[in-house]
Amino acid sequence: MNRFLVIVEKADDNYSAYSPDLPGCVATGATREKTEERMHEAIERHVEGL
Repeated sequence: MNRFLVIVEKADDNYSAYSPDLPGCVATGATREKTEERMHEAIERHVEGL
């Protein structure tokens, strides 16, 4: 399994995440936990599509 750096940022009403190693791979969520879960799924799909 590969490891990718993920940046999680707090916005006014939600969180967002992105990976500098995977341009265009982003996720958002109401909580940090939900954002991390969605980001994990987004990375899996992104890598499958490469």
